[in-house]
Amino acid sequence: MKFGKIEENEKIIKFNLELKCINCNKKVPGGMKSGQNYFKTIEFNKELEKFKKTYLCGVCRDKKRIKDQD
Repeated sequence: MKFGKIEENEKIIKFNLELKCINCNKKVPGGMKSGQNYFKTIEFNKELEKFKKTYLCGVCRDKKRIKDQD
């Protein structure tokens, strides 16, 4: 999954995260990609922490989406 900003012709950094769904606590693969200039910046770290705190697995995300439609 692409994360953050990746500019045209920029080197791509691949990294893995320990991701858990905040709803069901299920571990999910966390293979991510980001641009070299954005990787490890303060903005990157803030966005990454927010992402981890709000992450839903596919099953929980779909359940929430269906619930929100009703």
